[in-house]
Amino acid sequence: MSKTPLSDEALAQLFTEARTYNAWLPLDVSDETLIRLADLMKMGPTAANSCPARLIFLKSEAAKQRLAPHLSDANRAKTMTAPVVVIIGYDLEFYEKLGILFPHNPDARSWFAGNDSAIQATAFRSSSLQGGYLILAARALGLDCGPMSGFDNAGVDSTFFPDGKIKSNFICALGHGDKTHHFHPRGPRLPFADFAKIL
Repeated sequence: MSKTPLSDEALAQLFTEARTYNAWLPLDVSDETLIRLADLMKMGPTAANSCPARLIFLKSEAAKQRLAPHLSDANRAKTMTAPVVVIIGYDLEFYEKLGILFPHNPDARSWFAGNDSAIQATAFRSSSLQGGYLILAARALGLDCGPMSGFDNAGVDSTFFPDGKIKSNFICALGHGDKTHHFHPRGPRLPFADFAKIL
C-alpha cells in the first residue's frame, strides 16, 4: 500500500516554516515528552542498525550549570535559558550491542572491534543522522529546536562522559521558542541545480 504524503501544514512544521530558536518561553517540557522524543528518534536508520547515539537531557539548573563553562560566549545565554538542552553523543563501543541490534548477523561485531577508523566513522556518521532524526521528532511533537556546535567538546566529554567511551557530537536546545524574539531573515538555500542531479 502506498503512503500518503504529509500535508503542507505538517511539512511546514517540520521543514519550511521551522526555525532555529535562540529565545524560549518559560514552558516546561515533560519527561514523558522527552521519552517519546527519544523513542521516535531511535526508529530512524543507522549503519547496521548500530544506533550509536547516546543522549543526556539537561533539565535541572544544576545540570545546565555543569554545561555552561564549556559553551562559547555567543551560545551561553541562549542555551542556559532553554527548558532542556540535549547532548547528542556517540558511543565508541556501540558494536558491543550489535548482538541485540543486529541479531541476524552474529559476525557484525567483528566488522568494528579493533578497527578504530571504522568505529569512528560509523559512530560519528550514524549519531549525526540520529541527531537529525531527533530534531525532526522534536518538531513533530510540537517542540522547537536550537542545535549548535559552539562548545568545547573535550570539556563536555570530561564532564558528562568521563569514562572516555562516549564523545559529544553536538548539542540542541529544546522547548517552545519565543516567536517574538528577533529573527534574522531565513538564510538562503541553494536552488536544486546547484546541489543535486537526477541521472
